[in-house]
Amino acid sequence: MESAWETRPRVAFEAPASKRVQEGSKSQRRRRWRKARAKASRLLQRMDLHTMTQSLVTLAEDNMAFFSSQGPGETARRLTGVFAGIREQALGLEPALGRLLSVAHLFDLDTETPANGYRSLVHTARCCLAHLLHKSRYVASNRRSIFFRTSHNLAELEAYLAALTQLRALAYYAQRLLTTNQPGRLFFEGDERVIADFLREYVTLHKGCFYGRCLGFQFTPAIRPFLQTISIGLVSFGEHYKRNETGISVTASSLFTGGRFAIDPELRGAEFERIIQNLDVHFWKAFWNITEIQVLSSLANMASTTVRVSRLLSLPPVAFEMPLTSDPELTVTISPPLAHTGPGPVLVRLISYDLREGQDSKELSSFVRSEGPRSLELRLRPQQAPRSRALVVHIHGGGFVAQTSKSHEPYLKSWAQELGAPILSIDYSLAPEAPFPRALEECFYAYCWAVKHCALLGSTGERICLAGDSAGGNLCFTVSLRAAAYGVRVPDGIMAAYPATMLQSTASPSRLLSLMDPLLPLSVLSKCVSAYAGAETEDHPDSDQKALGVMGLVQRDTALLLRDLRLGASSWLNSFLELGGQKSHLKSVSKTEPMRRSVSEAALTQPEGPLGTNSLKSLKLHDLGLRNSSDTTDTPELSLSAETLGPSAPSTINFLLGSEDGSEMSEAPEELNNKDRVRGVGAAFPEGFHPRRCSQGAMWMPLYSAPIVKNPFMSPLLAPDSMLQTLPPVHIVACALDPMLDDSVMFARRLRGLGQPVTLRVVEDLPHGFLSLAALCRETRQAAALCVERIRLILNLPGPPV
Repeated sequence: MESAWETRPRVAFEAPASKRVQEGSKSQRRRRWRKARAKASRLLQRMDLHTMTQSLVTLAEDNMAFFSSQGPGETARRLTGVFAGIREQALGLEPALGRLLSVAHLFDLDTETPANGYRSLVHTARCCLAHLLHKSRYVASNRRSIFFRTSHNLAELEAYLAALTQLRALAYYAQRLLTTNQPGRLFFEGDERVIADFLREYVTLHKGCFYGRCLGFQFTPAIRPFLQTISIGLVSFGEHYKRNETGISVTASSLFTGGRFAIDPELRGAEFERIIQNLDVHFWKAFWNITEIQVLSSLANMASTTVRVSRLLSLPPVAFEMPLTSDPELTVTISPPLAHTGPGPVLVRLISYDLREGQDSKELSSFVRSEGPRSLELRLRPQQAPRSRALVVHIHGGGFVAQTSKSHEPYLKSWAQELGAPILSIDYSLAPEAPFPRALEECFYAYCWAVKHCALLGSTGERICLAGDSAGGNLCFTVSLRAAAYGVRVPDGIMAAYPATMLQSTASPSRLLSLMDPLLPLSVLSKCVSAYAGAETEDHPDSDQKALGVMGLVQRDTALLLRDLRLGASSWLNSFLELGGQKSHLKSVSKTEPMRRSVSEAALTQPEGPLGTNSLKSLKLHDLGLRNSSDTTDTPELSLSAETLGPSAPSTINFLLGSEDGSEMSEAPEELNNKDRVRGVGAAFPEGFHPRRCSQGAMWMPLYSAPIVKNPFMSPLLAPDSMLQTLPPVHIVACALDPMLDDSVMFARRLRGLGQPVTLRVVEDLPHGFLSLAALCRETRQAAALCVERIRLILNLPGPPV
């Protein structure tokens, strides 16, 4: 019988082919058995939830009766009140969780992958209930003891009661999504005004309770000390950042000056909430880059695998030719990155466990960029290893605004050893200084360079894998889409760890978890995406204008003017990016006339169809353009051999699911959205329930509603079917408790619906970014090993020795 706690997916490793059960003629019987087992499991889980709730209510009533009889003291009164609150919230939460459990299976990828935001939200609430149940039992057993720490237990009970109250609010929000979303959809679709109201209401919820005593309660216990250290360092760093107006010249010592935050969890939680609400993306860029300080990076390298090659290369901004996959005798010109800052070099890091042929060549050495002592990590061996059949092109995460290959080097070194293949990690330019599409341009340019010059990297290039995490996973998908649009070789597969596939402002059940996630709060995610979209955040609307002074007002108004100009330019730019625009015309060119195309011309436009409606039927590479004013008079032409992107639907159609779900969309009543718009978001709560609101005042949060975020090269989940069908096999490793979980589930469902090869593996109890924590505990090592196993599958490499 399944444990009552097993409501979330486990780390799943595929069994060897020889051990897999063959369905054969019993497939129908097995499907019926699976459905019956799933139904029984859901009933069992709901019964266990009911049992847990009733046990907690019984203990709460018993403790209430005891402390109410202890006299009129303040402590007894507070303990009585907290247990009364626990009873009320537990009874109110149970039916909401039961409703979510009853429908959660409808949103899974398949029966073998029970994972989505609804399941994760239920599991998180049960973790909180379980902790309160354990604490209530402890209080009932020890309340008469002279060693009973009344103040400590009271503070912990109050903190978890606050968390339970907020989780109840999230459960009601999830119910609201169930009623407003299309059947089977995890992301909200519909009137943008409704979702804007929803998000504005959501961000007013109190969050500090999740960053104090309750920090990381939903994760595996081995992760919690690390999260506490990070939170103390964050608030200490925030104080240093406030005192230093530039916020840039920060040292590692600023992480170890928060003693009072270590001993006062409530103070730490309040300060953490203030930081995530008020500090801009430059703060998060500086904080996330703290691991690249020389002292910390040196310590990380000392503890990581020793490799023979770790060299930073600078690829010059020189155009080169690539053969077309459809006709290798034809070529396409890969131009250097141009967007925003003009042509510039692209930095990449070559990591190889063994010194292989080509890696010490004079030609490769001409690209080496000195890093001081780190450039001496190339240690020649008497004999070189032969070139590997495989090559891994890696794109790091960091919210598009922070980190480099140096931050991810420790686990990349382990990958190089385990895979026996060279790894090329791309250091793309970061937002907000280099917004979209600069990072995409640089990653595509570096990928094409690696394919063309794989011999210099120590590989024959027989098998090439694109791998990335978080924002890097997003770029892996878009680089592959772009390679297909250009007609050049696409990778043999993609391994994306907890990728971001939907950057549009919207809501989903897993995104609700950002309220309590210390590594990926919604406001921080919004600021990062806003920076990547090219819209820097404005000043807080409630800032005191009198304190600004005359020069401060001038600076503020100038900043607002520049922001408006940028937004205007973004809207103008989006006229070329959005699915709507101009009719495309293809002209043939001779083999001797190369296809000259700026790498910045990466976005999708939608030509006008023959019937006057916008469609993608005739959309080809010619229409992928970020055009500046100089492009209007000299439009480059492409060969007829360039692959088209195929047909699609009008831009008003949402591409969240495949065409086979179109009947569901047409059957969905429009009355629901209209009714919900009238009801408003506040109607999500039953009468008498009032969640805790933020004490930091109204928070301004960018909703990154610029049209550019709907571009398929920025939000691949919104790409039309014809584009997604060009992707190679995709292997996604996601986290059950990650606010980005629904990005992975919905992207995998879209690919599965199109018949594309895709796997989704979901790990439990770990936070977003577990690859950077691979050495922390057994659970993170297992999750990292799962990523390596997926890459090995793409590269057709033999498994590790047993």
